[in-house]
Amino acid sequence: MIESAGDGAQRSSTLDSETVDVAVVGYGPVGMATAALLGAAGHHVVVLERYAGLYNLPRAAIFDDETMRTLARLGVAEELLPKLHVQRNYEWRNAAGELLIEHDFAATGRSGWAEWYMMYQPELEDALDRRARGAGVDVRFDSPVTGLADHGDHVELRVGGREPHRVRARWVIACDGGNSFVRSALGLAMEDYGFSEPWMVCDFRFRDAAAAHSVPTARQVGDPAGPTSIISLGPAHHRFSYMLDSVEDFDVERDPEKVWARTTRWLSRDDAELIRVATYTFRSLVTDRWRVGRVLLAGDAAHQMPPFLGQGMCSGIRDAQNIAFKLDAVLRGRLADDVLDTYQQEREPHVRAVIEKGIELGRQQTVRDPERAAERDRVLLGRRAANQKPDTIRFPGLVDGLLATASGPGRGELAVQGVVDDGTVRDRLDQVVGHGAHLLLDARSVTLDDDTAAVLAAAGVRVVALHPAGTPLTDGLLDTDGTHLAWLASLGVVAAAVRPDLYVFGTATDADTTDALARELVAALGAPSPALQH
Repeated sequence: MIESAGDGAQRSSTLDSETVDVAVVGYGPVGMATAALLGAAGHHVVVLERYAGLYNLPRAAIFDDETMRTLARLGVAEELLPKLHVQRNYEWRNAAGELLIEHDFAATGRSGWAEWYMMYQPELEDALDRRARGAGVDVRFDSPVTGLADHGDHVELRVGGREPHRVRARWVIACDGGNSFVRSALGLAMEDYGFSEPWMVCDFRFRDAAAAHSVPTARQVGDPAGPTSIISLGPAHHRFSYMLDSVEDFDVERDPEKVWARTTRWLSRDDAELIRVATYTFRSLVTDRWRVGRVLLAGDAAHQMPPFLGQGMCSGIRDAQNIAFKLDAVLRGRLADDVLDTYQQEREPHVRAVIEKGIELGRQQTVRDPERAAERDRVLLGRRAANQKPDTIRFPGLVDGLLATASGPGRGELAVQGVVDDGTVRDRLDQVVGHGAHLLLDARSVTLDDDTAAVLAAAGVRVVALHPAGTPLTDGLLDTDGTHLAWLASLGVVAAAVRPDLYVFGTATDADTTDALARELVAALGAPSPALQH
């Protein structure tokens, strides 16, 4: 039997008779990115989403340059750019309007894109949905997962909705949010950092584009009488969030008249329309196990963080990248499935660092006692007077996991991206080189021997020999803006092996260590090659 699955797609009403490669549970941005990455890699992916269609309401508001690099890989970055607002700073002010903390964001960050984008989430989801479907992903709405059983070589999912059925999948990735059914069904516990606050989130659509220029675009207001967050949602939308004394206050405070009374200081009814009021309890939780047998948890199903750094969705997209290249290797039989144990090993320290920094900033903003707030202001104003330079937020790289044995400089860092030129095309590195593992070389200092080059080619690892801009080009690429060669020089290395998720596998300082690094990378990625047998 064939039936409609939304947007004109068609699907079989049951998969009882076959086993798909991957079932992704949940179809928010993390589930979409996960499904699209694996679908584009050629795997049979089914998405099971409990809602009847795309959620179509904003939740996340911000993403960073690393996330934009992933969106570019998926082919949606350029489409999204006109719908985004690039934010260059993030202000924390007190009730009197005095600047307490300021974070600075570069117009071009480490990943080759602006460091901070403000977005309207439904526009992102529309783009990701088209990309996932274009990659052959079978998206099933109105398909809540109601049960699961791991049979060792596959997982069977029981699916409710209009036509209950079962799905057999070799692997399941749970991207079903903070109230994850999958996490509950597996009986997993969550560690609670103890930072839990009720907030009312109010979203507005501008009637007049000029009004967008009259309101703060990224500001936290540490008013003990009522902490407030003001965030752009791209050129056409804006968000005002108000801390509540308790969740019970929401039923009263959500009244549109009360919302407008709170917001009229910055925005009038002539400027915008109120399109949504919701309540959220900001939490700080980490699941104890991110993999159970053939089931992996990603995004809010695995970890939840307060929104003060805008890293919730970004963290989930990092999960998707980490899982996708490892699971791809497992599905192809190139690696044993224990490589998936490195997923939590690599991602959890990063997630915890983000949560802990978010809690630190959140506690500064949400002081409700006026005397403590005054003391906070005194300390932070004094700190700013002593050092006027804006703060720059930096998160840690990877410490352990699928990395080179030698712990050299740059190992575990996020690799940089600048503009390169191959003699025909000038663009960001990823768009010229393509996606997958690659070996960056300072062509002035090192070349590969033929045997090593053949090993890399057989494994699908691209060798990127970099020359300074202005060099007559006979091979490799011109490092047009000098980003990559300057980065290698700053590390004191001549080569960097980069994983498919754009983190540095390892680095090398000369020809001999470059040869060894290249061969270790191929072995770690599981690419079969007789040349690896020494």
